Amino acid sequence: MNSPLCQPIRFRPLYQDYFWGGDQLQKLLGKSPEAGQKIAESWEIVDLPDYQSQVTDGPWEGMTLNQLVTSHGSSLLGVDSPQESFPLIFKFLDCQHNLSIQVHPDDRLAARLDPPGRGKTEAWVVLEAKPQSRIYAGLKPGVEPAAFETALELGNVESVMHWIEPQVGDCLLVPAGTVHALGAGLVVAEIQQASDTTYRLFDWNRIGSNGKPRELHLEAGLEAVDFQSGPRLPQDSTVGDTAPLENLVSCPSFVLDRITTDSPVTIGGDDHCRILSVLAGEVEVGGAQPLVLGKGETCLLPAAAGRQRLTPGMPSIVLSARQP
Repeated sequence: MNSPLCQPIRFRPLYQDYFWGGDQLQKLLGKSPEAGQKIAESWEIVDLPDYQSQVTDGPWEGMTLNQLVTSHGSSLLGVDSPQESFPLIFKFLDCQHNLSIQVHPDDRLAARLDPPGRGKTEAWVVLEAKPQSRIYAGLKPGVEPAAFETALELGNVESVMHWIEPQVGDCLLVPAGTVHALGAGLVVAEIQQASDTTYRLFDWNRIGSNGKPRELHLEAGLEAVDFQSGPRLPQDSTVGDTAPLENLVSCPSFVLDRITTDSPVTIGGDDHCRILSVLAGEVEVGGAQPLVLGKGETCLLPAAAGRQRLTPGMPSIVLSARQP
């Protein structure tokens, strides 16, 4: 179908069942995996060679996100077109165990991969945090490469890591090159550049299901670490011109806003494509034939859709993410 993309588009989530996942995405966000399946991540919007979001309903039902990008790039991406693939990934994570301490390459290093890719800057919004749960985000001030390598060799990387005990609603920006890990007891929403390149530096001395430690990527990971990037703290949000809208992140990779409202608001109209995801409540997106999104549901609002009304059915919280 060659008609412009002028209405919100919903996609089928892709579930990942890594060992550190649990059942909180089912309980908190209504996710529906196969019977007995634990979910570590629910990929809501993704366009990678091996992972494709697929339209669930409407005129473009069955199409993948990459097919929309390649066949409807101008109406989907607007001012950000043309692109070979969708530039952002949006997902939910349920961390029942510590994730590995890791780092992602920046755009410069990712361009040298085979095939070349994007770097991976990401941001998290905390949806649930059990008491004493931690986010490890950045090295302590003054940690030099030699000291970090020694900590890796001795297996006590935690001693050189900066960490916080986050609160629900906190947002952390993690630029590419920042050493980091999500700790046990956290559920987060994540926006990131469209990359699946992760260098595992330390895995808490765990043994995998095969009786061996999981693979580490020390050479590539150490090259990717930005030792000038210090500790990361929760973002200071700013209130936009429209009172319900908070800007959480504005960086070269994406803009992330949070809308908290119990009355209709308008969004879009600036020729950008947006990811919209409901963290609480329920909203209708659009006018004559609105798309109803419940808690934990996500859609794309194409650039060609123009200004659209978000109408909450109850007090609601919506994340909105776009390219800068």
